[in-house]
Amino acid sequence: MIEYDIVIIGGGPAGLAAAISAKQEGVDNIIILERENTLGGILNQCIHNGFGLHKFKEELTGPEYAQRYVDEIMDMGISYKLNTMVIDLSKDKIVTAVNGEDGVIEIKAKSIILAMGCRERPRGALNIPGSRCAGIFTAGTAQKFVNIEGYMPGKEVVILGSGDIGLIMARRMTLEGAEVKAVIELMPYSGGLKRNIVQCLDDFDIPLKLSHTVIDIKGRDRLEGVTIAKVDDNRKPIIGTEEYIPCDTLLLSVGLIPENELSRKGEVKLCKVTNGPSVNESLETNIEGIFACGNVLHVHDLVDNVSMESHMAGKNAAKYIKGEKFKNKENAIKLIATEGVRYTVPNYINKNNIDKFIQVRFRVDNVYKGKYISVYFDEEKEIKIKKRILTPGEMEEFRITKAMLQKYPECKQITFKVEEE
Repeated sequence: MIEYDIVIIGGGPAGLAAAISAKQEGVDNIIILERENTLGGILNQCIHNGFGLHKFKEELTGPEYAQRYVDEIMDMGISYKLNTMVIDLSKDKIVTAVNGEDGVIEIKAKSIILAMGCRERPRGALNIPGSRCAGIFTAGTAQKFVNIEGYMPGKEVVILGSGDIGLIMARRMTLEGAEVKAVIELMPYSGGLKRNIVQCLDDFDIPLKLSHTVIDIKGRDRLEGVTIAKVDDNRKPIIGTEEYIPCDTLLLSVGLIPENELSRKGEVKLCKVTNGPSVNESLETNIEGIFACGNVLHVHDLVDNVSMESHMAGKNAAKYIKGEKFKNKENAIKLIATEGVRYTVPNYINKNNIDKFIQVRFRVDNVYKGKYISVYFDEEKEIKIKKRILTPGEMEEFRITKAMLQKYPECKQITFKVEEE
């Protein structure tokens, strides 16, 4: 059995940032396990710009952003294995993987960083009636076909879901000569960033139909068209609002799910809302020495935030290797998301593990205008911040300082709410 101090599962932006951070903290015995044939993860197929504005203070494409981290991995001499699929993970921190060169390998780790990213929700999760014809793809699959393989999935396109990948693919397909007839969104608001709505839809006169969904798919061998309808407040189709759109391609951008099969095998406790691991302020899971970061923890809107979060995970994994144990259970303060706030990351904190502050990231469950984000320490409202607009597509951040925690030494829970004032 091979032994490493830190095993990082996933060689995307999260895994690369975590590895670099751990190495900078003085841990040398690190290995990255990546199932694809190159490092960089999903960024390799994201050839549009807009990355790196926060981290590098300049605008980069996805491959350019990834390459900066890959170059640093090479310069530091951090070990990695490509084309390597991790098939098992135990709570004793034994990783089982397989590849064509080594066969089945077992690695005993002192610490593990989960950085497997996320996957797209497929058609099977939607229960759309209609035939199983060709021409229906997830938006990410279509992105890989166009940007990496050089194939066009179709010429007349309808996109279901207005997540960021769907919005970006609306622009990409248009630039490649396809006609994007509409982007259909079940909710009364878009799930993507505002800038993507403007740059990918408005700039190309692509209609966004909110509170609509696809209710039927027509086609035997190849998709011929879809029927859409307006939905009511309960998201049920309204009879009489049906509209048929001829098309040969339907792209699905209907949500991302953290890739957590391995987390479950390692008996890592998952958050019911995010489907990612439940973590403390150090990004450590309920299993001592196993950390999580990036989209496997919760789906981010910006890769810059993934990198910053993952640097922290790598730093804390290095601390753990050096013998510093994080206090998980004793005196833990629960973070509660309620009344407009969907979830928080981390899920609980221990003030003894915090030097100056902890960054809490969260999303709201609807569009709110002119409302306040209020933070309560037990029953005491410590702070409120007025927001011009809050949307589910934009992640929010709040900094809890050491001074706040010292002000409430007996605090048992910190609650995040959306309020009128």
